Amino acid sequence: MTPEFHRIRRLPPYVLEEVNRIKARMRAEGVDIIDFGMGNPDMPTPKHIVDKLIETARDPKAGRYSASKGIIGLRRAMAGYYERRFGVKLNPDTEVIATLGSKEGFANLAQALTAPGDVIICPNPAYPIHAYGFIMAGGVIRHVPALSPEEYLSGISRAVKHSAPPPSVLIVSYPSNPTAQCVDLDFYREVLSLARKHDLLVISDIAYSEIYFDDNPPPSILQIEGAKDIAVEVNSLSKTYAMAGWRVGMVVGNERMCSALARVKSYLDYGAYTPIQVAAAAALNGPQDCVAEIRSIYKARRDTLVGAMKRAGWDIPAPPASMFAWAPVPEQFKEAGSMLFAKLLVEEAGVAVAPGVGFGEYGEGYVRVGLVENEHRIRQAARNVKKFLANADEILGRAHNTLAAQ
Repeated sequence: MTPEFHRIRRLPPYVLEEVNRIKARMRAEGVDIIDFGMGNPDMPTPKHIVDKLIETARDPKAGRYSASKGIIGLRRAMAGYYERRFGVKLNPDTEVIATLGSKEGFANLAQALTAPGDVIICPNPAYPIHAYGFIMAGGVIRHVPALSPEEYLSGISRAVKHSAPPPSVLIVSYPSNPTAQCVDLDFYREVLSLARKHDLLVISDIAYSEIYFDDNPPPSILQIEGAKDIAVEVNSLSKTYAMAGWRVGMVVGNERMCSALARVKSYLDYGAYTPIQVAAAAALNGPQDCVAEIRSIYKARRDTLVGAMKRAGWDIPAPPASMFAWAPVPEQFKEAGSMLFAKLLVEEAGVAVAPGVGFGEYGEGYVRVGLVENEHRIRQAARNVKKFLANADEILGRAHNTLAAQ
């Protein structure tokens, strides 16, 4: 019998796929699912970006191979964005790499930085690629509880002390996916101080930098003096411009890490389709009122979700940023856990969420709710949830009987 491939053995079954299978089965049966499970923007990409794609695609030369680390016009646009938004100057030739989305950028960066057995400090709960990008590259993950930024900071030195060999990379991600928490510049100063003390490189994931709901835009770690000596930042156009399927991201900052990523990418890809890169540059260089409009849509959905679910009997804290709410499992289902709660919610109420345990063991007790349905659908979901919670005892009784019979 052929043994399972080595890297596949290191990847557990994708926890979120269990809920996805139920959704697929129910949809095939004609059931209407209100889907908050995946962070997939549902609004259209702004017209001027699409127009630039179409215009460029008409060039007979557009279908040729592109540049692996991104065309210079896009890398300049990315550097321009960082200077306008954060006051950070970047050399587009040496400190900016355009990637096929932030997820690919993160995974290929892990390939570039990791030797077999290297220890990586990773928050938990976290977006899965933060851990598994390094696991696939042969690294070992040292999970640090991160239900708050303060908890994560306090656990870093302890993680270093109890790791052998010493860790080589520290991951931070704010606004956080899944917890939606934010940090200030003082947090990043402390991160960089700890990283220098323990000889760590830092990767900061800031894919939700433009989806925020108060008067304090999330900062960049690169705003701290000297950050580029040891840190890179991963960013994305996916949520900012509703361009998730276009797959345009960036890794910026430390020249040595960017160079390593560029070398890995040169063996793996030729960059995105050139018209996509040209359109992405137009997004970054063009009018930004579309960004404010997208942000306002998410804010209105957040407010509707929090208010409607509260009236339904489910208290969901209002997220300060990102396109997710990090919601405690309702009291009636606490003992059932996040996975069973999510499965029952979609089966009994037609409402899909992502179980918190899918983002790490410390995500247990929570679910992630995406702001990816319109306000009418959110209110409809709340009505379904109200009935679901009112019948919690009966639903749990049936579920336990089913499990006992298996």
